[in-house]
Amino acid sequence: MGKPTGFMEYGRELPKKRDPKLRVNDYNELYEPFGEDKVQTQAARCMDCGVPFCHSGCPLGNIIPDFNDAVYEQNWELAAEILFSTNNFPEFTGRICPAPCEAACVLGINKPPVAIEEIEKNIAEVAFERGYVRAKEPPVRTGKKVAVIGSGPAGLAAAEQLNRAGHSVTVFERADKIGGLLRYGIPDFKLEKWVVDRRLKVMEDEGVVFRTNSNVGENIKVPDVMRSFDAIILTGGSTIPRDLPIPGRHLKGVHFAMDFLTQQNGRINGKGIAPEEEIWATGKNVVVIGGGDTGSDCVGTSNRHRAKSITQIEVLAKPPQERDTSTPWPNWPMQLRTSTSHEEGCDRNWALTTKEFVGDENGNLVSLKIAQMDWVTSAPGEKPKFQEVPGTERVIPCELALLAIGFVHPQHNGMIQELGVELDERGNVKAADNFQTSVPKVFTAGDMRRGQSLVVWAISEGREAARNVDIFLTGSTKLEARDISMLNTATLV
Repeated sequence: MGKPTGFMEYGRELPKKRDPKLRVNDYNELYEPFGEDKVQTQAARCMDCGVPFCHSGCPLGNIIPDFNDAVYEQNWELAAEILFSTNNFPEFTGRICPAPCEAACVLGINKPPVAIEEIEKNIAEVAFERGYVRAKEPPVRTGKKVAVIGSGPAGLAAAEQLNRAGHSVTVFERADKIGGLLRYGIPDFKLEKWVVDRRLKVMEDEGVVFRTNSNVGENIKVPDVMRSFDAIILTGGSTIPRDLPIPGRHLKGVHFAMDFLTQQNGRINGKGIAPEEEIWATGKNVVVIGGGDTGSDCVGTSNRHRAKSITQIEVLAKPPQERDTSTPWPNWPMQLRTSTSHEEGCDRNWALTTKEFVGDENGNLVSLKIAQMDWVTSAPGEKPKFQEVPGTERVIPCELALLAIGFVHPQHNGMIQELGVELDERGNVKAADNFQTSVPKVFTAGDMRRGQSLVVWAISEGREAARNVDIFLTGSTKLEARDISMLNTATLV
């Protein structure tokens, strides 16, 4: 390593966050600039650990010690070459990934782990600034045509890889702009959309064709796509949200979290919204139901709307402050996490169930009926069950309830039904190990195949699907393969 003793000499440091009182006035990214010298110091903390478990934590298999070493040596071009060889979009993952690689860092056993995500982000930004990232059309075209349906991270990764292999790639997106979850799901304060547009420009210059407002199965006919392309990859994501079918669900003011987030992202992107469809948290008592990242994004957006109050509730028990013994290193740790949105203001509550949405005479939501939950065991040896604690029912004010309780599967009506692809027991598109569905020329990747997951997993799946499509079309491939010898797929879904 460039600095064998760096992990003993330097502490973990991250860029400063903008003052919460100031940043809630805009949708700009949260962090102050981090100088190259500081990034190099953080890279020096990467120790000569022998077995780099960070590889097992990263779904992409990023070659982390090598790019850290290159950054420490100030060889940014080499660092970019190493990073981009395994990750098509480190400018995305360096901003929004929960960094399971850091949870698996060997240094993290008894010290703060290496700041891998921040280093990754800075490598990507330096690469763009210095012109290391530039359009490179494939020298030879194969004559094969591939349709990628869905332009989220899985679809974009698959498209870029297949274009590099020389195939002609068309990406179909039902929304008005390309990007999927990156565009309309993730708030701008976590990922400003110029970052997405910058990457899309490179892909367009390389020959990838993007078709927006193209809903395959509706205004684009499935038989036409099947006839016009040699292979198809389904990357439409897990789009059907999990509902909460309790009394009062029909009331005005109860919305799915993604409808709320998508609408706000659309506003920032200049998209017009009909007044009767607008969802605002301004001046309201907001309750976010669900304790995950999507719920956190709702908290941050509600803060920027100037909500009267924001409460986030989770049905599971409060996680411990430190890593739980049930998830020892190098697994993804079970522990309490506080997001930047929580720092801006939120009342967080755990082990609560929502029993009823309560409305007024006009059908407007005015409050929630909730109750405390607890793990109980009815008999020795039986698995504990989560049950309501008697006498804990209460009502809290709420004019806007946001359901952030996950997604169940992709949309079945339309394209999936017309294609006739087999589904798995969870309702996802079923695929073999090579990502091929029950329809031979149709492949699938990302959340549509594996269920709701992370952007980094979606990129990984898109890359692997592209590799297998290349083999299907030509009999071989030169696209990079993920090293799965150390990959611990149980670290984080």
